[in-house]
Amino acid sequence: MAALTRDVPDKVEILPLVETALGWDLQSQSLPELGEALDLVTQFTVYGRVVADDLRTLCFSIPADSDAGRTAQAALSESTRRPHLPPPTATQPAAAQRAQHLARLIKALVRATGQVNEAQAEGPKPQHTTTKGT
Repeated sequence: MAALTRDVPDKVEILPLVETALGWDLQSQSLPELGEALDLVTQFTVYGRVVADDLRTLCFSIPADSDAGRTAQAALSESTRRPHLPPPTATQPAAAQRAQHLARLIKALVRATGQVNEAQAEGPKPQHTTTKGT
């Protein structure tokens, strides 16, 4: 029986691939093979959607107007668009460029997740109250 859900790569597997994609020089003649770039587009799309869903859930635990909340919302805003674009045209430059765009998005989502986790660990900041005149 075939699995109904797709295997999602973990962070340890994806981050080196992100750095690989970001290292490609799109202006050079030595672009990655089309199949390699399209495979990364697929992996980055799947991983990006999972991380975005997790980040969206984490955001409920912090103030939306906090630095971490604003950073997360910026990354989530982009994540609602990029992973849902149609597949790139079957050319090496288009596939490599899409992989790089998704790699940047994953870096932003991972960074935002880290900031939200830090904000959660710090807990709520006490409100300043005045004791003058009491």
